[in-house]
Amino acid sequence: MKQPGEELQETLMELDDRAVVEYLQRHPEFFIRNARAVEAMRVPHPVRGTISLVEWHMARARNHINELEENMTLLMEQANANESLFNRLLHLQGRLASASSLDELLIRFHRWARDLGLAGATIRLFPDRWRLGAPSSFTHLALSRQAFEPLRIQRLGHEQHYLGPLNGPELLVVLPEAKAIGSVAMSMLGREGDLGVMLFSSRDAHHYQQGQGTQLLHEIALILPELLERWIERI
Repeated sequence: MKQPGEELQETLMELDDRAVVEYLQRHPEFFIRNARAVEAMRVPHPVRGTISLVEWHMARARNHINELEENMTLLMEQANANESLFNRLLHLQGRLASASSLDELLIRFHRWARDLGLAGATIRLFPDRWRLGAPSSFTHLALSRQAFEPLRIQRLGHEQHYLGPLNGPELLVVLPEAKAIGSVAMSMLGREGDLGVMLFSSRDAHHYQQGQGTQLLHEIALILPELLERWIERI
């Protein structure tokens, strides 16, 4: 616990600092009138002990410039990444929109993923939101919401995307015919995430990991339902 005298000394120092700052703000010509004294002033330095006030100011300026350069580099990297993302999405949307049948759309979707070096891409739909039963030929897309719910709770929780591995029983639910799948990017379809599931799969167990960006996944998960409605009726 501080003694009364120590608290009074800190208060006086704070007042003195403020008074000095206010004086310098009101009289900026102080530095011109006292240029030699300012140049001779020494301030503490964590490595060099003390440095001149001029050196201290120049070091701060250099640090500020370095921060600006780092921020500019980061902005350029983000711009390049966004441009790449946009081009990939535009290419995919064009290929899918020009498909003449649902089977062709699914094949093009799968090939687009293969061109990226992935094992494939899969779409599964919840039958309580789409008419997938006979006489349609889309029954193979059906995914029981009841069967999927434990996986959703375990892997996605309240999120729309999951990136990482799935165990054997989980793979049997969403990718029953797939083999040697190391990791997946799994996204819920639609704005509410209640229409089905989209999966990109990789044989590399480390290809998809938590913490990776999901913007491209998000955009694809939004456009797919609108394209699917050309052939499958929504409930």
